[in-house]
Amino acid sequence: MTQHRRRASAQQVRRKRAVVAAAFAGTVALGVGVGVWASADTGGRPAGDVAQAPSGRAPSSPSPSRSYPLSRAPRTIPAVASHTAAHGPGWRPEKGGRVLVSDPSLADEGRLTAGELGLTYAGEKDDERAGDVRLSLGARGGDPESYTMTVRDGRVDISGPGESGVFYGTRTLKQEVHGGGTAPEGVVRDRPAKPVRGFNLDIARKPYSASWIEDRIRELGDLKFNELGLHFSDDQAFRIESSSHPEIVSKDHLTKAQVKRIVDLAKSRHITVVPEIDSPGHLGAVMAPHPDLQLRNANGVATRGAIDISKAGSAKIVDDLLNEFAGVFPGGQWHLGGDEYQALTVSDPQASYPQLAAAARRKYGSGATVADLATGWLNDRAATVRAHHRTMRAWNDGFFRNTSVRPADDLQVAYWTGKEIGARQPVEYLRDGRKVLNYNDEFLYYVLGQPQTFVYPTGQRIYEQWNPRVLRGTTAVPSSYDGQIRGGSFAVWSDIPGAQTEAQVAAGIRMPLRATVQKLWDPGRPELSWAEFKALADRLG
Repeated sequence: MTQHRRRASAQQVRRKRAVVAAAFAGTVALGVGVGVWASADTGGRPAGDVAQAPSGRAPSSPSPSRSYPLSRAPRTIPAVASHTAAHGPGWRPEKGGRVLVSDPSLADEGRLTAGELGLTYAGEKDDERAGDVRLSLGARGGDPESYTMTVRDGRVDISGPGESGVFYGTRTLKQEVHGGGTAPEGVVRDRPAKPVRGFNLDIARKPYSASWIEDRIRELGDLKFNELGLHFSDDQAFRIESSSHPEIVSKDHLTKAQVKRIVDLAKSRHITVVPEIDSPGHLGAVMAPHPDLQLRNANGVATRGAIDISKAGSAKIVDDLLNEFAGVFPGGQWHLGGDEYQALTVSDPQASYPQLAAAARRKYGSGATVADLATGWLNDRAATVRAHHRTMRAWNDGFFRNTSVRPADDLQVAYWTGKEIGARQPVEYLRDGRKVLNYNDEFLYYVLGQPQTFVYPTGQRIYEQWNPRVLRGTTAVPSSYDGQIRGGSFAVWSDIPGAQTEAQVAAGIRMPLRATVQKLWDPGRPELSWAEFKALADRLG
């Protein structure tokens, strides 16, 4: 923009400033609000209600910055970490605008963003135009989920050390301009407080359609979640096609082709799919065609869901599945389960299950217990998965105290409850040096049908009372352990599968998901009240 302009009369200047101020007020009235909407995955084109550029209008150059008041911070979910205000008109998508990338690895992010905002994807170009959005990779070595977004001179520049951070920057931009809003002038610098921001879904007890899961992935991506947990094996059903053991697969299941589409879509949104084949409990569907593997007590009575870990055939079938599905789910994370093994919920496991006690003594010595054998089982399954270069987690009630066998040092604790027999406080795991993930059932468990003492969690309670250090009940662990808490997951469990439809589940978890990711992105006291946060979310549609 040239610096040499003909001096206007004072009256003309006043008139021009009044017009500009009115235009700016109109823009604000339209809202610098936020929005999240689903987008199609073919051709990068948007689906649903997407803000389109006004027809027949080329990107306009900004007026002199002195004509504009100082910008306001953007309103997004989750809220951005910081915004440096500036004078200027901000940015909004207009016909003729382009999305450019500095690196071919950002092509997917560029095409997606262009399709969502009604812009043209121009690939790798070095020229600059008003209306452009440029995505670029900065120096490696920083937090790959961090990003900087600069709105200046009618353009937007989003950069970060990794592709995921750049993607999150495009999510911020998308929210800002939804519904005709404007991305405010200035610089956003943003990064998450916690590296794990998850949603866990029980598809074993309730079969969810592939399309429903894909819709959740789009929603999660726009909210900057980065994990989708799939619990697909339980007593009721085994829900994914298996080639190693087709006899265990339930009639209503996902094919491997469907799972591949789910995994690929998640990857495009920088979401890791975390599979869970729970063992040695919750294996009813796996054992149904193999009744010889069913655990029985001293009286010959079958123990629900529990596999007999004293038998070699039990380890073989579970390892077959772990090895097979490591190829189906190529992400770096794995959930081993390990919870609620019914042999350890009785008063005297050694007397009730003499075959397990005998196997423990044979393997670990004369003083070994059933808990030692169960810990060894978990370690052996961890060894199977470790060979596939995964980072592993197990439920906290799969870790036992006072055992001669120690759980593998690289097992992370998925802490969900403190109600089990011999329950251990979260601090015990943290003192032991464990990394912990927060699945606190007091706040983060959406259990269909609300059995036992469960009630559907509310977004308001999560937003106002929970943070990642609140691992059990309502009390936070000391802040000195914060670095060991990797993050957390909101979980849907399908105990009474017919209690809600897919649509009801989606509606019921809408605000809890938004509250959860806000507190994982920034565990501090939110700037907005709950009413303001909900109003913001309601503008998302």
